[in-house]
Amino acid sequence: MKAKIAEVFESIQGEGIYLGEKQIFVRFFNCNLSCSYCDTKLDRFMEYEPRELFEEIKLYRNKYHSVSFTGGEPLLYKDFLKEILKLTAKHGHRHYLETNGTLFFELEEIIDHIDIVAMDLKLPSSSGMGNLWQMHRRFLKVAVKKEVFLKAIICQATREEDLLEALGLIREISPSSVLVLQPNSYESMNVLGEKLSRFKETANQHRVTACVIPQIHKIAGLR
Repeated sequence: MKAKIAEVFESIQGEGIYLGEKQIFVRFFNCNLSCSYCDTKLDRFMEYEPRELFEEIKLYRNKYHSVSFTGGEPLLYKDFLKEILKLTAKHGHRHYLETNGTLFFELEEIIDHIDIVAMDLKLPSSSGMGNLWQMHRRFLKVAVKKEVFLKAIICQATREEDLLEALGLIREISPSSVLVLQPNSYESMNVLGEKLSRFKETANQHRVTACVIPQIHKIAGLR
C-alpha cells in the first residue's frame, strides 16, 4: 500500500481557527476537484508506504499541536490514511484533516482516528465547481462526530445566495461550528474588504459564528 506524497515539512498553520499553531504537514498529491482559485499546484511527489511516512514524521522531534494531513485531497488515500493514523496516534500525535468536504464515504472510514476536521465549503460562484451542497451536507453529518470548523473562499464573483446556502447548512447540521471567510489570495483585500465585512454580518444575523482570516502564512512568507 502506497500513497503519493508531495511534501512533508514543519511550519505554522496559516489558515483557519488554529492559525499560528505549529504543525507537521503531510501534503498528499492529487485532488478530485479543480477549483478556479486553487493555489496548490503540485507537480511532483514521492511514493510512501505507511511505515516509511511514519519514520519520516518521527524525525520531527519538537512539540507540535498536531499533524496536518492536507493536499491535494488526503481522503483519496483513505486506506493509507487508516494505517498512518494508527501509527501516529500511538506516537502521541493529534490529527488535523484538511479536506474539500466531498468524500463522505471515505471520511466515515477514518473519522474515529481524526481529532479536528478543517472542512471546505466550495461555494459554486467562487469555485466554479457547480453544486456540491448534497456532498457537503453528507460530509458534515459525518464530520460532526469530531471537532469541525468550515472554510469558504470569498471572491469578487461570490454570490450572497451561496453564502446563505452555506449558513443554512451549518445551522441545520453543526450550528456551533465556526465559519471562516477566507479572501481569495489572487484578489486584493481592498476589493474584497467590503464584501467580507457584509458577509460576516450576514452570518451573525443568521446566528452562525463567522470570522475573516486571510492566508497569513503567505503574508508572512511561510510555507
